[in-house]
Amino acid sequence: MTSLNSHGVRFAFGTLTVLPVRVTRWDRDAARSGMLCAPLAGLVVGVLAAVPGSLLLWGGAGPLLAAVASAAVPAALTRGLHLDGLADTADGLGSGKPADDALRIMKQSDIGPFGVITLLFVLLAQVAVLQQLYARGWAHGAVAAVASALVARLALTLASRRGVPAARPEGLGAAVAGTVPVAGAAAVALVVVAACAGAGALFGGYAMLRYALAAVAGVVVAELLLRHCVRRFGGVTGDVFGALAETAATVTLVGLALG
Repeated sequence: MTSLNSHGVRFAFGTLTVLPVRVTRWDRDAARSGMLCAPLAGLVVGVLAAVPGSLLLWGGAGPLLAAVASAAVPAALTRGLHLDGLADTADGLGSGKPADDALRIMKQSDIGPFGVITLLFVLLAQVAVLQQLYARGWAHGAVAAVASALVARLALTLASRRGVPAARPEGLGAAVAGTVPVAGAAAVALVVVAACAGAGALFGGYAMLRYALAAVAGVVVAELLLRHCVRRFGGVTGDVFGALAETAATVTLVGLALG
């Protein structure tokens, strides 16, 4: 079990980040363990995103530049794959085509108008919220960056649960689809929401509740998108996973901006 957990951590970091971690096993057991560890990769990405934003704010830069830096780091640490998946999924859904044709559109290397518009507004929303939070102080922006990255990867754990099929027989979606037990996914979700609530407690009791609710909102909206994609495409793909991560992160940030 210890060896499998080690392979799972490698799988999570090797597939979900550009960090120099070698994936030593590529099978269903490693995929299950890896997707259960996905929020751990999110924690590292979130911390690395918070560092440049906080340093810029400490150095005298404004909250807008700090926000841009914190939004850019997760994109860099994933080679933009999640954002690319979001754009491709938007093109597939927006096309109105049958599943096979929509999947073919998503597999093309170019980005259509639906993808461009979706990327524009999602990135604007992320930067706008982070700017608002960094304006309150570096800790508010930094903790929000970590929480949103955690919830983004939690969405991937939940999307890998049993009962969610793959839309294609190849790719990351096929490798991880249906690998995670429902009980395991629920347990990870409880841990992540509790961790977000604990992070919010740094700013008071009301913030603790707001962070927990923001995390739940991110998961719920990502779940709605997941179900819609399964209906439209017949299952999940790597692009859908990217769209789920970006959606969960953005909704979590918007939730933190409210109230």
